[in-house]
Amino acid sequence: MSETPTNTLQYRFDGPEEAPVLILGPSLGTTWHMWDRQVPELTKQWRVFRFDLPGHGGAPAYPAGAIAEVSARLLATLDGLGVQRFGYAGCAFGGAVGVELALRHPERLASLALIAASPRFGTADEFRQRGVIVRTNGLDPIARTSPDRWFTGGFAAAQPAITEWAVQMVRTTDPGCYIAACEALASFDVRQELGRVGVPTLVLVGSDDQVTGPAEARTLVAGIPDARLAVVPGASHLVPVEQPAAVTDLLVRHFSTAWQPAYDSTTGQVAIPAAPVKPVLSAPPQSLPVAEIAPPVVPPQPAARPDPYEAGLKVRREVLGDAHVDRALAEADEFSGDFQELVTRYAWGEVWDRPGLDRRARSCVTLTALVAGGHLDELAFHTRAALRNGLTPAEIKEVLLQAAVYCGVPAANSAFRVAQGVIREETTPTE
Repeated sequence: MSETPTNTLQYRFDGPEEAPVLILGPSLGTTWHMWDRQVPELTKQWRVFRFDLPGHGGAPAYPAGAIAEVSARLLATLDGLGVQRFGYAGCAFGGAVGVELALRHPERLASLALIAASPRFGTADEFRQRGVIVRTNGLDPIARTSPDRWFTGGFAAAQPAITEWAVQMVRTTDPGCYIAACEALASFDVRQELGRVGVPTLVLVGSDDQVTGPAEARTLVAGIPDARLAVVPGASHLVPVEQPAAVTDLLVRHFSTAWQPAYDSTTGQVAIPAAPVKPVLSAPPQSLPVAEIAPPVVPPQPAARPDPYEAGLKVRREVLGDAHVDRALAEADEFSGDFQELVTRYAWGEVWDRPGLDRRARSCVTLTALVAGGHLDELAFHTRAALRNGLTPAEIKEVLLQAAVYCGVPAANSAFRVAQGVIREETTPTE
């Protein structure tokens, strides 16, 4: 096991040092041990590199709130080890990291396998709601229901030890890192970019996966130019654990046929193809000056100020949720459409997107202002937004108590009633 600075990941190697590196990426809430049953066979041909997500499996709790940040930490870890090119197989969250690598760092990736993956995992609202539940109740509600999401009912009943292992993996994860990972999945959406994935790709899914099932897998295959689909029968979301032999066989066949260099375990030799030679372009002939008079100096023009509408729409969706924003925009007509555009452009694009305050602070200010104005409808959805922005119910209570002093007890009384209903709705775990 490695020491882990803030910009790298906890990792382990298995297999011969001379072999090409194959990386196995974990799912949210799991550790590198989810791949234990694949390692003995894979290490016959590859040097297997496994990593833990921040705050998972005892890894240092340095939250990463974007898939790009996790992939950057992974590359920093590999750079420190001298690993430049590799194959990659990732499950769910780990699959998102694999797509990110294929899109942003194609020169590093030789071949790709996406397991229980999707170009967009559910909706942003679902994952931000999960973050609210964890922030309020801890990870126990998520841990207790994880076997239902990860395994078929028959497997969970027949394998109680593995089921309990799954619960304990989630329960021992750092809550802050889990919430950050939920935020990373909430903002992950590569549906329009799949055509730029340029490496051979295996898309593998369990037939009974209710989280990211065969429909999501077919979307990946339809969008990625060089992709093929494998459906594993009798498996749910955590298919490498539930059907280890089938997954191992599919990975061996994919990476053996869709990736060079190849490693011969009997000789310990790696066949490395020759690097392509870049053509050398001859320098153009030096041209003679055509005028002795220098052109007039044109003063630089100030850059046009970007329209804040798109940035505002992004922030508005992240804070209030896609469902709320979609409803507000859908209800806009010729009379109210200009107002919705004004709110998006100026309230959200100009003010909420300013760097001077973080979103927690802006939620505190907004709640207080809404109490003072008696705007209870707005207070309801901004209470929900405050929870998404990281305020706990206890902190919202303190905001309203202070508002009672400065805005009046009757106003705060109404505000407490509205906020209490929203908090109960948002923080009650669903079974």
